[in-house]
Amino acid sequence: MRGILFEMKLPWKLPTIKINPNSVVMRGVEFALVAAIAFGIGFSFGHNGSSSVISHIPLIGDGLDSTPDQSVDLADFWKAWNALEANYVITHASSTMPSIKERIYGAISGLANSYGDPYTVFFPPKEAKQFSDTISGSFAGVGMEIDIKNNVLTVVAPLKGTPAEKAGIKAGDQVVAIDGKMTEGLAVDEAVSKIRGPVGTTVDLTIIRGGKSLDIKIVRQTIQVPETEDGLDAKSGVYHIALYEFTSNSAGLFDKAFDRFKASGSKKLVIDLRGNPGGYLESAVDIASHFLREGTTVVTEDFGGKDTNNTHISAGYNDVPSGAKVVVLVDAGSASASEILAGALQDNKVATLVGTKSFGKGSVQTLMDLDGGSLKVTVARWITPAGHWIMGNGVTPDITSTIATSTPKFVPDTSGDPQYSRAVQFLTTGK
Repeated sequence: MRGILFEMKLPWKLPTIKINPNSVVMRGVEFALVAAIAFGIGFSFGHNGSSSVISHIPLIGDGLDSTPDQSVDLADFWKAWNALEANYVITHASSTMPSIKERIYGAISGLANSYGDPYTVFFPPKEAKQFSDTISGSFAGVGMEIDIKNNVLTVVAPLKGTPAEKAGIKAGDQVVAIDGKMTEGLAVDEAVSKIRGPVGTTVDLTIIRGGKSLDIKIVRQTIQVPETEDGLDAKSGVYHIALYEFTSNSAGLFDKAFDRFKASGSKKLVIDLRGNPGGYLESAVDIASHFLREGTTVVTEDFGGKDTNNTHISAGYNDVPSGAKVVVLVDAGSASASEILAGALQDNKVATLVGTKSFGKGSVQTLMDLDGGSLKVTVARWITPAGHWIMGNGVTPDITSTIATSTPKFVPDTSGDPQYSRAVQFLTTGK
């Protein structure tokens, strides 16, 4: 969605898709429209999804401008409309002639698609209701975040402990077919709705990995994802906090883990954001506040000159133990709020990033009501404190280290985890 495609119960409910523009970082609509999380709630609003923010614009006639742009020549559009009206003949017994309203919806969909942005899409009334239900309810799914990358439906990350992870789905897998139907040209939101379904049913995904085609069957389940895990590696003295998503509870859970880190006496901390598709912007800002002075920029919401930029700043907890060193682990499955947190700590030089380049989901979406339908429009982009665009670029680690598995298991030692091992090496030797 990524957009955000969740199939899990969100910690919040939305009244008819009315979303606070500063409250959610989605996965392509999903966690602030971050990427689509194919688990239960539809978008990774990041579950999305899924790193975008959805806000709400009033109905036409209640603030949304419907004045025709007299400078636009629509002669060709009306020629096409009239030609179809005068000449089109139904050739299949199962076909029906589209109503005028359906043709208008089709035209709006084509207009949105012409922008070439996978997050700018139009939902006719039926799809708009499905979208609303998706972001406000509880559904069954497979537990992975998806998004569009290089024009291909791509897995951002399977979520920890979910059917997708257990079935062997990996970050970077290209989903080319869902239940035998090709995904070319399919919007993230549509893909999420096809992957989602009743508990106990099976979805058949055809993926491309390393140039090879694989068919993977996954049984849909209600998705429950652990939000954090933490522990001390007694051998190295490194404290490891793993964050698996950013929900409304994540900041509080991190606070407790951070207190345990301080109580441990360790001066070496690893914050593990690998495979974390994002979520609530406020959680990322709150967590960043442990490491940044009050008023320090965490991320800027840039509206491209069409509105005043919105800068999100640290609350200034700034309570890292004196002399402590911090490493943040990222990979291709780190998206949206993960990239905001990692980028803020890197640009403010309070942490060293280790791993591989993150996913690159950093746009903001607004949802507008159109006569029963909904138009989702990209209205802003996330920019790190040093001025780097997250969208399409991601964050680049200071130390590049590959990993054998795309979704690491939490083990507070270096066995079988090259990226964590590299982080420990840096924290203990400085190299």
